[in-house]
Amino acid sequence: QVQLVESGGGLVQPGGSLRLSCAASGSIFGRYDMNWYRRAPGKQRELVASISRSSRTNYADSVKGRFTISRDSAKNTVYLQMNSLKPEDTAVYYCNAVHLPTSYWGRGTQVTVSS
Repeated sequence: QVQLVESGGGLVQPGGSLRLSCAASGSIFGRYDMNWYRRAPGKQRELVASISRSSRTNYADSVKGRFTISRDSAKNTVYLQMNSLKPEDTAVYYCNAVHLPTSYWGRGTQVTVSS
């Protein structure tokens, strides 16, 4: 099993920055591909960023150039650095760990971008 706990969310002004962290425990972290998803009010869940076991990354077009996903396998932690935040980034952000056929989810952390 992998247990995931997100942290780092909060209220920020447009143009500001936040760094989300996802701490993993309970299994071998390096086996898993890691993802950040988000769910905005009234919207479906959206894949924001992914990082593979070999640290290859992919981003949604809406966040490319502003967000950076990274992982530190020695610390069993994945990060999402969010810069130049916009009101439309407001959502609950979820950490996801995948080693098919198994997928694990954190409980989420709220990010609110508002003046």
